[in-house]
Amino acid sequence: MSPDEDPRSDAAPVFRRGVRLALDWGDARIGVAACDRDGLLAYPLDTVTAGPAELDRVVALVAEHEPLEVVVGLPRSLSGADGPAATKVRARAEALAARLAVPVRLVDERLTTVTASRRLREGGKKAKQQRSVIDAAAAAAILEQAVALERSRGGPPGELVSVPGRSD
Repeated sequence: MSPDEDPRSDAAPVFRRGVRLALDWGDARIGVAACDRDGLLAYPLDTVTAGPAELDRVVALVAEHEPLEVVVGLPRSLSGADGPAATKVRARAEALAARLAVPVRLVDERLTTVTASRRLREGGKKAKQQRSVIDAAAAAAILEQAVALERSRGGPPGELVSVPGRSD
């Protein structure tokens, strides 16, 4: 049989096994989530304080968890356009990608904070109690969305962040 005659042509899309990290990058905090190697469970991992040391902390989390890739939520407007927040996140994702050996991908995150807040409320957390965990919960929602996209499409989700001067 020739390589062009793949008997799996009707098979489900291939899912890349491996831990993934997701970031919900805000001006005050960065929510961090992870998933298991099979992408079955995404869970809140940490909340990093935004500021001068944010990249160092995120790089340390990447080193600790050794993910296949890092998925960063891209806060597009409801129309799908990039606004000021998306521009900031793109710049931060590029700075992160320049410091990592693993790919960094941008995934549309519209409404993930709303989803995370609703889940926390359903779990009994009041608005005041959510502040400390909402960003990491939103990162978990971003990661769930990215894994679902990969499973349905059979390829990595979102947009690969390119690093000037480096060919990936």
